[in-house]
Amino acid sequence: MKAFLSIIKIRFNLLLQYRIAAFAGAVTQFFFGTIMVMVLYGFYSSSGVETPINYKSAITYIWIGQAMLGMLPWNGDSEIQNLIRTGNVTYELIRPMNLYNYWFARAFALRTAPTLLRSIPLFIIALLLPKDYSMELPLNTLAFIGWIVATFGALLISCTITNIINITTLYSISGDGIQRLLSSIVTLFSGMIVPLPLFPDKLKQLLNYLPFSGLVDIPARFFTGEILINQLPKYFLFQCSWALVIYIIGQWILNRKIKDLIVQGG
Repeated sequence: MKAFLSIIKIRFNLLLQYRIAAFAGAVTQFFFGTIMVMVLYGFYSSSGVETPINYKSAITYIWIGQAMLGMLPWNGDSEIQNLIRTGNVTYELIRPMNLYNYWFARAFALRTAPTLLRSIPLFIIALLLPKDYSMELPLNTLAFIGWIVATFGALLISCTITNIINITTLYSISGDGIQRLLSSIVTLFSGMIVPLPLFPDKLKQLLNYLPFSGLVDIPARFFTGEILINQLPKYFLFQCSWALVIYIIGQWILNRKIKDLIVQGG
């Protein structure tokens, strides 16, 4: 366990050095967040029907999604994928540790360090915007605690899906196909583009059972108070269950592939 914690620490400190990239990412997320909030503003201003969530909760949901974008599994670990493409993945295979857990530890750092650099300035700016476009703070301390715990659950799901992307590179070498497919699925079905409560009822019920709802929707609804703190065990268990299922599947696929892995190159 100490070895994996050390890997997380080393990778985390390394990724914290990419501050300019994080600044560029924060500016980009602010731009897209502003567009989405303006779309929601137009929707709520012109709609006379009752909506599942109010306007302020909806735009807070959007800003949280944008701030936490770096935590979403929309890409793999580029260094691992390059090792696979060049054949240098053989060095990974001789490490005296579980390869899946080693990649999981790297994914943990990959999803936390850039997110930390981007989210703090984006949250500050989103709170200081004019009233109609700004996000709201949690209603109370318990809502904030619920968001923190649910965000950790989202991180576990994200790391397991990231490992799936890395592992599929062993099969296709390029890895672009699954990466582009998953990035579209994750951003749409997690609530990143449109909050899940605004989806049609039947589709929403289906999406609530999928792991992607645990990435953005559940943490955001704890933050806005749409989900009460007394339901935290239920939703955290849901997130951990999906993380465990994907973990087992990923471990099984990796072990199966390593048995007949063919490495080409010098």
